[in-house]
Amino acid sequence: MSTPAAGERHWLRMIAGYVRPHRGPFVAAAVLLLASSLLGLAQPLAAKALIDGLTAGQGVGRALVVLTGLVIIAAVLLGVGNYLILRTAEAVALDGRRGLVRHLLRLTVPALQRQAPGDLLARVAGDTMLLRQIASQSLIDIFTGGVMLLGAVALMAVVDLTLLGVTAVVVVLLVVIMGLLMPRIRAAALRSQESVGDMGAALERALGAFTTMKASGTEATEAARIDAAALTAYRQGVSLARWGSVAGTSAGLAIQVAFLVVLGVGGARVASGAMPVSALVAFLLYVAYLSHPVMQLVGAGTYLQIGRAALTRIAEIDALPTEPIDLPPAPPVRAGVPATAGAGVPTGPTGTGGPTTTTGARSAPEPAEVVFEQVSFRYPDRDEPALRDLTLTVPAGGLTALVGPSGSGKTTVLALIERFTEPQQGRILVDGRPLADWPLAELRATIGYVEQDVAVLAGTLRENVAYATPGATDEEIRAVLRTTRLSTLLDRLGGDLDAPIRHRGLSLSGGERQRIAVARALLRRPRLLLLDEVTSQLDAANEAALREVIQEISRRTTVVVVAHRLSTVLAADKIVVLENGTARSVGSHPELVRTDALYASLAAEQALV
Repeated sequence: MSTPAAGERHWLRMIAGYVRPHRGPFVAAAVLLLASSLLGLAQPLAAKALIDGLTAGQGVGRALVVLTGLVIIAAVLLGVGNYLILRTAEAVALDGRRGLVRHLLRLTVPALQRQAPGDLLARVAGDTMLLRQIASQSLIDIFTGGVMLLGAVALMAVVDLTLLGVTAVVVVLLVVIMGLLMPRIRAAALRSQESVGDMGAALERALGAFTTMKASGTEATEAARIDAAALTAYRQGVSLARWGSVAGTSAGLAIQVAFLVVLGVGGARVASGAMPVSALVAFLLYVAYLSHPVMQLVGAGTYLQIGRAALTRIAEIDALPTEPIDLPPAPPVRAGVPATAGAGVPTGPTGTGGPTTTTGARSAPEPAEVVFEQVSFRYPDRDEPALRDLTLTVPAGGLTALVGPSGSGKTTVLALIERFTEPQQGRILVDGRPLADWPLAELRATIGYVEQDVAVLAGTLRENVAYATPGATDEEIRAVLRTTRLSTLLDRLGGDLDAPIRHRGLSLSGGERQRIAVARALLRRPRLLLLDEVTSQLDAANEAALREVIQEISRRTTVVVVAHRLSTVLAADKIVVLENGTARSVGSHPELVRTDALYASLAAEQALV
């Protein structure tokens, strides 16, 4: 994360940015609340007139009506103004959440991988809630409280300057105390919110490895870890509450002291005939009334410091690098799956391919070519590069396999093609066009990608398969399910494409999850299909079936497969053996068994020679 100072430098600008789109209702609420406050300021003067009338033996009906009217109208304006400001504050919080979520979804893959998901959730859910408090309490209370305070002081000056001087001394002392307390409140608020994020991260860690935790019998250990984080959050919250309580108590005490001092001094002045009783009553009412704007300002300052800490944490997320793509993306072009022999794939429009070939009524996109030219890449947290001056060509069409020991750079090659990361040296071209020149949405629409740790979403079978092609027809979805040998799964679900799939696909086998991911990629009709260990969780029968599908697809598009199980790629047109981030040899399986000792060793370990 960036330093806290990065967020603090721009917090006022951030507040203005969040409030600006809602300035109409915000100003209307401020005007209503200010009017209510001004009517409240007039009430002590009306009370003074009422007392003067009673003292002089005059009728007080009119003064009583005026005072009652002021109270009722002020209450109505206060209610309407509060509703408007609370509604506006909810809109500000909504905008904050939307903006933060959009920014999170645009982060680069490495930037997101460096964050704790639990902490990010705390920022989206918790820190944005504080935007509502800033809008509903801090900004309005500072405005209305400030006006009320100045108005009360002005009217107190009209009533009696001597008593005003006494009150001013107490108020100045309060300002000094608040100046000392506010930095401590801000620091405590930041620590409190960070500790809540740490607690969320600890909980996410346990839930993310739930079965591992159960199998290892470490529930008590994880519970203790989360409990420790929760205890830290509690302590930081108590610290924040302590400083906030000190601020509120100081303000209340200052008003009480001012009231007592005014009562004593004012009583002496009344006894000496220096001021009438009605003036003392009015001044005391103003001192009592002063408690409201003072508490408003103290509370607003406290919430503003808490909100400032939240804005600091939001600014840290805003400072993370994002991909050059706008959200939401353009609606994807509806597409089907590449035609495969005997798969019964229905006809439909092509995807983002160039020239097409036709099989019956079904057209196939033109395969893409990929070229690596002396590409080097190193992960930020590693000393050794993942790729070193890698040069290779993936021809248009056919099956190209990447094999080699763990850590040789196979998955990194796929990540660079997808532009999840960028190379430090060299360049990558797709169809002779450097990746940097491709609009990111267009590039990824060209590619189908199945990662090793496949993502199956909570939802329905249809939503999972048609995740990238929401306009796909039932016929197209069923066809791609047949292609990936998922008809048995569909039968188990009663033939219902809208049957629910549990969170993370827990109701599916590992092989079914992988084949759903393959089906999702095929439905896009990619010009380039990237498969990362797609057969690692398949039994022999399903591996053979999926291998046939991959081989058939490779006749019509470019397929790049990363594989540890060499049985998946025996029939590959081109096998690239990677070691220490470089391509040590290229050839077919029979050629590499004869000419490459590393490949021959890998094949022998798997009884493939």
